[in-house]
Amino acid sequence: MKTGFSLDEICGVLPEATGDLLVRIAETASSLGVRIHIVGGPVRDLLLERSLVDVDLLVEGAASGLAAGLIERSAEGEISVVAHDRFGTVRVENAEASLDLATLRHETYAHPGALPDVVSGTLEQDAHRRDFSINALHCPLDGADPTRVVPIVDLVGGLEDLAAKRLRVLHSRSFHDDPTRAWRAARFGARLGLKLDRSSRAALRSALRDGAFGAVSGERFRREFQLTVNEAHQGTHAGKILKSLSEWHVLSALEPGLSLARDRGVPLRRLAKAMAEPEWAAPRWQAWVAALSIWLAPLPAALRRRTLERFSVRGDQAARIVGFGRNADRTIKSLTKARGRGAVDATLGSHTEESIQALYALADVPVRRRMLRWGAEDRRRRAPVNGADLLEVGLQGPEIGKALERIRAGFLEGDVANREEALALAAEMALRSSRRSSSPKPRKSRRKVAPRDAIADTPTVVDGGKSHSSE
Repeated sequence: MKTGFSLDEICGVLPEATGDLLVRIAETASSLGVRIHIVGGPVRDLLLERSLVDVDLLVEGAASGLAAGLIERSAEGEISVVAHDRFGTVRVENAEASLDLATLRHETYAHPGALPDVVSGTLEQDAHRRDFSINALHCPLDGADPTRVVPIVDLVGGLEDLAAKRLRVLHSRSFHDDPTRAWRAARFGARLGLKLDRSSRAALRSALRDGAFGAVSGERFRREFQLTVNEAHQGTHAGKILKSLSEWHVLSALEPGLSLARDRGVPLRRLAKAMAEPEWAAPRWQAWVAALSIWLAPLPAALRRRTLERFSVRGDQAARIVGFGRNADRTIKSLTKARGRGAVDATLGSHTEESIQALYALADVPVRRRMLRWGAEDRRRRAPVNGADLLEVGLQGPEIGKALERIRAGFLEGDVANREEALALAAEMALRSSRRSSSPKPRKSRRKVAPRDAIADTPTVVDGGKSHSSE
């Protein structure tokens, strides 16, 4: 494993625009006599030879001062700066890329689960405030000589832990300070093949025992779940991550009884695989809704509702997720039994994008093939007539909806080829409807029944052992 990197090496694995911006920042820092580092995940991923999308920069001094120096050395309007004073960070942007600059920091927590109070700190304090030792590695950058290899700064034993595939928190109350670190531990474990060391597992059990997870807002846990689902783009899937959280009893700490059913791993992996495909149809920021629907579907409805409330998912979105758990099996059975493309379209047409992706992940191969064909060929096809056309041929009210469904099904099946045939079918349906409404309703025949007293007064004659009424 390498122990240092040059600026050229780092830029060589970044997107070109990001690398160019990094060089400009490093050159400006060198000219101002300011020392800067890349820190955290990018250093870890460089050591593991994983691809980088961006980097986080640490400034020994005022990040705002370095940003101001960069603006002075740039054309007017070329560089913009967005400051986040509470956390001591500055985002530097140009038309093609952006990078975050952070001042050395020290953090304290008013109570378990609170957001940190941030003050300026030393390099050692900044290293010790981080979640895991493997994310506390610093690599200084030399803007004056971009070819020079600069050794990694390791103040917490992160290099040794990375080599041993060990995930270690930096103090015993780490999970008390920020319980969401448990979710990050599960993500890093699944993505990088790391395991929590014994002391970290003890720290997690202590935080669970002390109820630290109850102090964290639902919005923060929902954000962690969204990041969990987006691990699909890092080569892993939410099922693997949730399995660790379930085994660590983190899920049941969020809501009693919450767990991951054994049969959820395969569909969540299937969803992650679909998300990684270029033709993924659903908006990526909504993929977590499909994953949440899959996860919660087999759980009791009351537990689904409580879990959604814990994740601060409310309103129509929550109602759809609860309803998905109730209706998913029935919908898949309908798709299995569907005869023809029109029937598949009628089953899927009213579902949201997230529900369709969740159904796809849960279905078997034949149904998935039907769904893929529907999505690729039928979904965006438009029937040759609309509701206004059907009004003109005499259809009204609910009959219009029924006719549109029938015409669309016929169009997808090839039985209705064009507008003329669709209008002819609509006219025939209108004629039938008119005949039904104009024809008199058949009157129900009423059979006359003799009064009970008359029947009682009728004499009975016994003849040859047989009884009969006399006339």
